[in-house]
This record gives sequence, C-alpha cells and structure tokens, in this order.
Amino acid sequence: MLTIKVYGPGCGNCRKLEEIATKALADAGLEGEVLKVTDTPGIVAAGVLKTPGLSVNGKLVSTGRIPAPESVLQWIREAALAVDKRSLSA
Repeated sequence: MLTIKVYGPGCGNCRKLEEIATKALADAGLEGEVLKVTDTPGIVAAGVLKTPGLSVNGKLVSTGRIPAPESVLQWIREAALAVDKRSLSA
C-alpha cells in the first residue's frame, strides 16, 4: 500500500494537489492513502520549504508548485514498482 502525503496549511493549492494525488492513485488502480500534513513542524521536518509539497512513500517529489497530474501519476507508478521489487527480493 502506498502512502502519499500532501504538505501545506490547507490553502487552495494544497487542496488542488490533494485532488490530483487522489485521482492519480485511483487512475493507477493502486491501493494507498492520501494524507494531509498541515502542521508547520511536520511540514518543515519533511523538508518542505515552500508549500504545497508532495511525498510518495516517504520520498519528497515536489515542493512549491502544483505538479502536472501526469507527473504525479508517474511518481505513484514508480513508487509501486519499487515496493514490488522489494517484496520480490525479500
């Protein structure tokens, strides 16, 4: 299962990124959850200096912008492949 986190205080850009991430996860047909991190210490601890930020399975993939939906879908697919490879080698 994938964990996608959207970092930001809840502004319009953060909500838009959450929508894009949720749709990309559904489009990929993968199991996962989209979580919001709205507290400043949590945002800073993740390395996000400009919001919105996005991480997929702990890897920070975007900050300070709304990435294209195609990019988000690609990051999700890449993370799913990495999970699959780790499962096979275990």
